[in-house]
Amino acid sequence: MATPSRPVPVLFRPFRGGRVAKHILLIGFGLVMLYPLLWMISSSLKPEEIIFREPGLWPSQVTLENYTEGWYALKHPFGYYLWNSAVITGISVVANLVACSLAAYAFARLSFPLKSFWFAIMLGTIMLPHHVTIVPQYIMFSELDLINTIWPLVMPKILATDAFFVFLMVQFIRTLPRELDEAAEIDGAGYWRIFIRVVMPLCMPALATTAIFTFIWTWNDFLSQLLYLNNPDNFTVPVALRTFLDASSDSSWGPMFAMSIIALGPIFGFFLAGQKYLIRGVATTGLK
Repeated sequence: MATPSRPVPVLFRPFRGGRVAKHILLIGFGLVMLYPLLWMISSSLKPEEIIFREPGLWPSQVTLENYTEGWYALKHPFGYYLWNSAVITGISVVANLVACSLAAYAFARLSFPLKSFWFAIMLGTIMLPHHVTIVPQYIMFSELDLINTIWPLVMPKILATDAFFVFLMVQFIRTLPRELDEAAEIDGAGYWRIFIRVVMPLCMPALATTAIFTFIWTWNDFLSQLLYLNNPDNFTVPVALRTFLDASSDSSWGPMFAMSIIALGPIFGFFLAGQKYLIRGVATTGLK
């Protein structure tokens, strides 16, 4: 009969100080990364005259004046610019999901001439800096008389120019068993039906990853929106926030910090809603 195991004496138990030190180090790094956000939240609640005079996180005076002043400080209420950003971002997300998934399905499942060559060209565009293409793109859209419209911002999404998302979906679709496609073909399904009814429902993690990154990158895009949107009626959130700063006179730091906090809300909400799919999508794109 086996004798019951005795508890290990405290002196001989493994030392867990390394694990505690690792967690303390991670918490410290996390606080360092969160400090700018916490400082901006704190500054948005301070009277504007003491923002830089009292750089600490805990405000000596708390006021919501920056939020009310910032909301109505520009030509339109700040909600107007939030709506402009929401329209452009929403169209970009839907366009990227549809166009990139179609391109990825073609590369992952279909056969056509020079498939490997075009796939290599597509991957090569990932290494092409955005600043290299922005000048010829501006000239092209200017000749098409599309400046000061949303088309220069959403048309590249409609044409599946984001090679990163195409590659992400290609890698994900390649992990799906081809037997599913063959079973659908036996039932009489064509390419479109297989794409819509078989492949897309299984690609939710990759689609969610594409949607989240497209939303964040488009919502925060300042350069392209500043370049193509010159009319204040068409300004988006990043461009509207820039108008709070004036190099020749006083800048409205308090209202700008307050509206920046409001502008972060949709990003946090969208990310939290799809973060479980984001982790699954990124984790499986390298599998074959």
